[in-house]
Amino acid sequence: MRGSFTVGVIGGGGWLGGALASSLLGSGLLQSQDLSLSYRGQKPQRDPGAFWTPDNQQLCDRSDVVIFCVRPVDWPSLAVDCSGKLVVSVMAGICLEQLARNHKTDRVVRALPNAAAEVGKSYTPWIASAGATVADRSLTRQIFQACGVEDEVASESDIDYLTGLTGSGPAFPALLAAAMMEDAVRRGISPDVARRCVNAVLVGTGRLVELRSECPHVVVETFMDYRGTTAAALETMRAAGFESAVRDGLAAALRKSVSMGQSS
Repeated sequence: MRGSFTVGVIGGGGWLGGALASSLLGSGLLQSQDLSLSYRGQKPQRDPGAFWTPDNQQLCDRSDVVIFCVRPVDWPSLAVDCSGKLVVSVMAGICLEQLARNHKTDRVVRALPNAAAEVGKSYTPWIASAGATVADRSLTRQIFQACGVEDEVASESDIDYLTGLTGSGPAFPALLAAAMMEDAVRRGISPDVARRCVNAVLVGTGRLVELRSECPHVVVETFMDYRGTTAAALETMRAAGFESAVRDGLAAALRKSVSMGQSS
């Protein structure tokens, strides 16, 4: 279907909308003339070949696929008729039934990419409504493969949970990295050196895990087996409640995801 469809991104002026647009164009899946982007306020100075509009209904009328990329709290005010269109939501908490009812289409996909879409490394879980066609599912895969890795999951409850685990996911290693950098600076390492070394650890670990394709438990236990400095650090972190803190954080994210849909 490459080059044979048009896409509109409601909220294309925002950060995630811009990242999705960049991935679609950069992968060659879409040409700029086949992309429409809506914005509020001042028109962004990027993607000059795309069609920019403040009118969301105009965007929808021009598009085969309409991607809703706004804050969940802003979504109820978007009275956009998407009859006959494939609607793809990347909003946390808004369920398939709500999307279908509000936008007058039974072809609906709910997905949750993450911040790494900006560099083509997102993980995106998604689920389609019963009314979505085989072609709709194929197109959804292509769209999110342009941003990284995707999986069709079994239920909307999976999406609710993964909203925290993978949708919020890039923030978690970033939080760990920030704590490591702060400790290094506190112990006299210059901020520039601390930032470079911690960022290098983060990037290198991601690449190592990606290439080895091992369960993270295997990587952890490999280091534990050496019984050296790494094992000492890991044992102390675990004793301080590291794993339970992660579980509690993911539970909080799940509760927030569900509540966002209930309040819309």
